Amino acid sequence: MRNVESRIASGGGMLFDAAELAALTTGGDGLFRAGENGVRAILEPKDRKAEFIVFEDGRVLAHIRSRMGYPAFYPLHPARIERPVEAVLMDLDGTSVRSEHFWIWIIEQTTARLLGNPKFELEEADLPHVSGHSVSEHLRHCIAKYAPEKTVEEARRHYFDITRHEMNEIMEGRGKDDAFTPTEGLKEFLLELKGRKIRIGLVTSGLYEKAWPEILAVFRQLGLGDPREFYDAIITAGNAIRKGEAGTLGELEPKPHPWLYAEAARVGLGIEFGRRHHVVGMEDSGAGVISIRLAGFTCLGVAGGNIASSGTGSFCSRVCRGLEEALAEIV
Repeated sequence: MRNVESRIASGGGMLFDAAELAALTTGGDGLFRAGENGVRAILEPKDRKAEFIVFEDGRVLAHIRSRMGYPAFYPLHPARIERPVEAVLMDLDGTSVRSEHFWIWIIEQTTARLLGNPKFELEEADLPHVSGHSVSEHLRHCIAKYAPEKTVEEARRHYFDITRHEMNEIMEGRGKDDAFTPTEGLKEFLLELKGRKIRIGLVTSGLYEKAWPEILAVFRQLGLGDPREFYDAIITAGNAIRKGEAGTLGELEPKPHPWLYAEAARVGLGIEFGRRHHVVGMEDSGAGVISIRLAGFTCLGVAGGNIASSGTGSFCSRVCRGLEEALAEIV
């Protein structure tokens, strides 16, 4: 596979290091078989959220699995950085804001309520499955493992009841003190990009009602004013669908699907696909890394999330120890 990867990489940019992925015999829900019909190999990272079908002619097709019953296929394009960098697309949780522990706690509280067991705690093995994806994906995992007789719809009702209460408490100054804190060096990083006239997009798989209080709380701490005026584009996973209310698209196509990052760049910033190499995405989660890459952009990984444990590090041009190190790669 290293020969295949070298040929693809030299044809226009980075794909991934095939040696770091596990080889499969079949993939794409049985549609592809290694060694047949032009398929050179079928590979998957450790978290098994996606498969990559590598063809003899150098094409790579990504198959994104779905716990909700809606998988999808996307081409994986080579990625590289061309200067000057015109835009940086940043993930929220983990990359810009330290909040993963809070949202994992919310999932834990939701599962506890489903089980009627206030002492319930998630296991270490659950962590890769309850961060970096959509709310419904997180809840689906917990239901399958701990409450198979329950439904996602029931879990979502509990989740949003708990979330509304906790977010209101935070906004009123009564909530968890450590729920949201800025990533070290965030203010300096953002201001440096602004000073260099590099546009900044904020991209999150989080629904608006959970993402906006995070953004607002951190900008208040940093003294950066109104985030709507500061960022050039903010993309969330939309509004939750509830009875009697209008929801927006967001639960079935978040990260690792490419649409949030693609929309931030093409619609939010007006950057056409042909100029995608002038865009850099930044992520700390495996799902986010794949999302950036499927949108066609280079990804700078940020240590501290689940990139290593998910096995997606080779999809990044580099995994940086912090924002200062990432800045050096951008400018």
